[in-house]
Amino acid sequence: MGTERRKPNVLLLVDSFDVGGAEGQILLLARLLMKSGRYGVRLACLNRRGKLHAEAEALGVGPIPEFPLTSFYDANMARQLRRFRAYAREHEIKVVHTDGFYTNVFGITGGAVAGVPARVAFRGETAGWRTRGQDALERFVYRLASVVHANSEACKRYLLERGVPERRIAVVYNGLDLGRVTPPAGLTRAEALAAAGLPADENRRFVTIVANMRHEVKDHPMFLRAARRVRDAVPDAAFVCAGEGELIPSLQKMADELGLGGAVFFPGRCDRVAELLFASDVCVLSSKAEGFSNSILEYMGAARPVVATDVGGAREALGEDNAAGYLVASGDDESLARHVVELLRDPEAARAMGERGRARVERLFSDRVQLERTAALYDRCLNGRKKEGSRPETLE
Repeated sequence: MGTERRKPNVLLLVDSFDVGGAEGQILLLARLLMKSGRYGVRLACLNRRGKLHAEAEALGVGPIPEFPLTSFYDANMARQLRRFRAYAREHEIKVVHTDGFYTNVFGITGGAVAGVPARVAFRGETAGWRTRGQDALERFVYRLASVVHANSEACKRYLLERGVPERRIAVVYNGLDLGRVTPPAGLTRAEALAAAGLPADENRRFVTIVANMRHEVKDHPMFLRAARRVRDAVPDAAFVCAGEGELIPSLQKMADELGLGGAVFFPGRCDRVAELLFASDVCVLSSKAEGFSNSILEYMGAARPVVATDVGGAREALGEDNAAGYLVASGDDESLARHVVELLRDPEAARAMGERGRARVERLFSDRVQLERTAALYDRCLNGRKKEGSRPETLE
């Protein structure tokens, strides 16, 4: 009688449990891998802080170890690497998959020290986030990885420009659980507004951006400048900046200075994203740089029309023909406002654009597609079948 093949154990390493795109993608991936039944799944972190920690514990992956760092260059780093090596060997980790700069440096180094056979680094951003020294350190760490997972062709190009060999890059797009953005059956607009913490004025048209306000790269000032233009053309337009971050007070001040104080709302962390997007008429992303925006996927999945800056993987998400949304240059608040006004004035065109976006997500960016491509990536690493010059599946 043959013995049953043991499932390979995957360790997903997250920086923290703050609410953010990378953290949300790691938790989604953990759920998908567990549901598939093909892998043993464990989670670890560098810092336990964050509102998503309870959600992570609820997955039932066992205790979530913390490997706190103070520097990459001190005795504590060596101590935490020893702890990581012991953990990886005790739990027979076969795949370590990281979520960004800090976890790349620690987790890929730790995976190499522990002899983990499949070490999957992650690149989910282009320019505008790291110092030159950090970029140099990360490029060195990529040499220790089995493969670098880029979440867009834009990120892949960024890696190629910095000398990472193409054979060691794999593109796996972020996925979306469509249930997250599907509102309850029979939901009314008034109910959606109340759930999203917005005023129950059904005559307002809401233009929404969902993005953390911790990083200037999201360029909320561009959004607010465009909002001023939109408000001049469409007086009943209102604007929602959903998310958390220390930049909120300065953005509230800017809104007041632009004469938008009563028309811009800052509801905080978006726990009811389906309801918020249901109540939104147009959705916007104004970033100066991105990898592959989870917010754009959520907008599309909720069948909302999109206007976004042409950075990172935005063009890959929306397509080349404006079918699912409009693209504008970073910083061009005039073009952003013009497209928003067009959509507000033509609800039928906006509805059709949103429906095309939803169909595109179902076809290309669902969580099912993400799981299939991630599993194929792991299998190639574990079975040694990654070929020179191999290319991932293309979108179209």
